[in-house]
Amino acid sequence: MEPIDLEYDDAELELPSEPMSLNMGPSHPAMHGTIRMVLKLDGETVKSTDIQPGYLHRAFEKMAERGTWAQVFPYTDRLNYCSPLLNNVGYALAVEKLLGITVPRMGQLLRVVHGELSRMADHLTCNGAMAMELGAFTPFLWYLKAREWIWECHETQTGARMTHSYFRIGGTALPATDQFVARARKTVQRVLEVVAEGESLLLRNRIFLDRTQGIGVLSRETALAYGVSGPMLRGSGVDYDVRKDKPYLTYGEVDFDVPIGEDGDTFDRFMVRSEELRQSARIIEQTLDLMEKVDPRSPDAKVSVDDPRVMLPPKSEVYGTIEGTINHFKLIMEGVDVPAGEAYAYTEGGNGELGFFVVSRGGGTPWRVRVRSPCFYSLQSAKGLIEGGMLADIVPIFGSVNMIGGECDR
Repeated sequence: MEPIDLEYDDAELELPSEPMSLNMGPSHPAMHGTIRMVLKLDGETVKSTDIQPGYLHRAFEKMAERGTWAQVFPYTDRLNYCSPLLNNVGYALAVEKLLGITVPRMGQLLRVVHGELSRMADHLTCNGAMAMELGAFTPFLWYLKAREWIWECHETQTGARMTHSYFRIGGTALPATDQFVARARKTVQRVLEVVAEGESLLLRNRIFLDRTQGIGVLSRETALAYGVSGPMLRGSGVDYDVRKDKPYLTYGEVDFDVPIGEDGDTFDRFMVRSEELRQSARIIEQTLDLMEKVDPRSPDAKVSVDDPRVMLPPKSEVYGTIEGTINHFKLIMEGVDVPAGEAYAYTEGGNGELGFFVVSRGGGTPWRVRVRSPCFYSLQSAKGLIEGGMLADIVPIFGSVNMIGGECDR
């Protein structure tokens, strides 16, 4: 019996095919309900993608122009709802620049502590969710537990769990409580313990490493070309942090390091955020030390400027004096009288450089409010990170971009 010839020409085996179109989102859980990706697939390889934001557009910039300067704060909370107090600070600094006022020392220190606590909550959310989307559910629950401790610390001070509206033009709504310093110290240490526990499960996990290392590489040159900032830029090896390079508030008085990645991949972005959690803890500890050194009898101990044209009077004056009642009425109904002009202030938000450009024509209502949201610039780079990779890689890549819909769709 003659042997059967099993050799075939490759052309005979090739089946006719064409790229497959696939909609990913906005209802896909990895897209958070705010992004739609139209993919062209060759098998499971992504040949091209059209990323379409806009499914959570809140018209923040136009809404901010319809109320008083102070009424913008609740809107800033909802830009990046993972770290709302950082948004409060950025907007307040822009308006204070127009007014030509400087917040007293204790008010600045409080802004730094709450801002860094918010940054920690933001990074815990991002890293925990990214791990969960790769199948590591336990670290996600641990990180959310730690985030809840931070929110409880905020709540004892601001009265709100998530969207705080705590900072004001000219300072803060309330001074620090007697227990705040001790509680903040305890919270930070507990959070760092959880971060170490989470890393012990992830950083030697072969599945996690294979799904993140060498995936979604963002080069230094591309990151700079797109205007990317924050952990994504630092993950690509660029040493830029607004807190370090352009210090504001009291950041120039504390010592901390800026974590830098080497490969610009999804793993580097995860590790940069993880190390920034520790650096934020260092900043908080040093700032709390500075708070304890402030003489309670000195002007530095105030948390707001002593100017009735800017700050609301105490409730005792509102209810007990005609001057307090009139002052309160004018600030609530007419708003702070901001002189005509324009100002831009930028800070280091949870996802990078967060800037507010405000324009005043005089009076109590903004004429224009424009936001330089870091998420929008990070999202620009996502197309290049996704194309050429596998369909499944979109999930960790998009998680490491940490696109927050409220900030991007402003």
